[in-house]
Amino acid sequence: MESRSRRAFLTGRRVSQDPWVAFCRRLRDAVAGTVFEFSRHEGMGSARLVPKHGSDVHHARSLCAEYGVVLALDGVQQSAKLDERSVLWVEPGRDMAGCQRLEPGSTKWFVQPGCLLGELDAAGLSQFADLPCHITLAAWIADRNLCDWDTGQTSRSGVEHASVLLADGSSVGLGPFGERNQKPLSGLRLQQLVSNLFQLSGHADAQACRQAARWPGRYRLDALLPAAGHSVNLAHLMLGHGGDLGWVEWVVLDEQLARPQIEAPYAQRYSSRRREQQDIDRCASDLDARIKAYFDPSDLYPYPGQDL
Repeated sequence: MESRSRRAFLTGRRVSQDPWVAFCRRLRDAVAGTVFEFSRHEGMGSARLVPKHGSDVHHARSLCAEYGVVLALDGVQQSAKLDERSVLWVEPGRDMAGCQRLEPGSTKWFVQPGCLLGELDAAGLSQFADLPCHITLAAWIADRNLCDWDTGQTSRSGVEHASVLLADGSSVGLGPFGERNQKPLSGLRLQQLVSNLFQLSGHADAQACRQAARWPGRYRLDALLPAAGHSVNLAHLMLGHGGDLGWVEWVVLDEQLARPQIEAPYAQRYSSRRREQQDIDRCASDLDARIKAYFDPSDLYPYPGQDL
């Protein structure tokens, strides 16, 4: 019996295929990692990708953009309900869990997104000793509670550099910025992004938020408004990003700069702070919306909902 696909080829007609089915098929064909498909609900599909290589996430991003699928970081609590669009959850697994010093005797470590905090602690990065040992670096840097340093003090995170995959497929390198760092911004996309963010940091809303002891917004624009003794670092924009702004491909941590947070249990900080600062919520919300639009104008990554 002649197959439907053969008849379609001979007659020049395409066999209709559900977009989600086509997305999953093409994803499996494109990546070296593992794809798990979940059950569908009201026409929306969901699946999980455990990438084997960084290129797997690049392939996934391209297909998500083509099919209108949300690319969401697995392992971090989402404040938005992801039930209006199909979702691909990306879980950085053991194939992307590298952790090593940049060179012998250096205080700087190259870390991939799947590395566990317990592994970082065991390697000697003691700032992670009191944090959940089972979560990944990717989940840590996306978590707004775990990365809730005082306003202008994001350098206490120890994050020195980060490579981020943006929604348009650009991989941008983020790091120290200013008079001491003479390395030019690479690529027009990064130049435009940074220019927009610096202009926004001078806006009245940003200046109002800068006066708060705790940064009231979702996204750490105060990375561009450092406190005395701290410096501008573009990588700090990703601290507590919630998985909304991009995919963090790797980071460089400086164990000398890092300072653990000890003021309050990690699960209580960001949400309680938000409730205490209702008077500047509007300013913070306006800033957040504009930062999200700068990073991800197509909403490839999850769009934030209400705070938890």
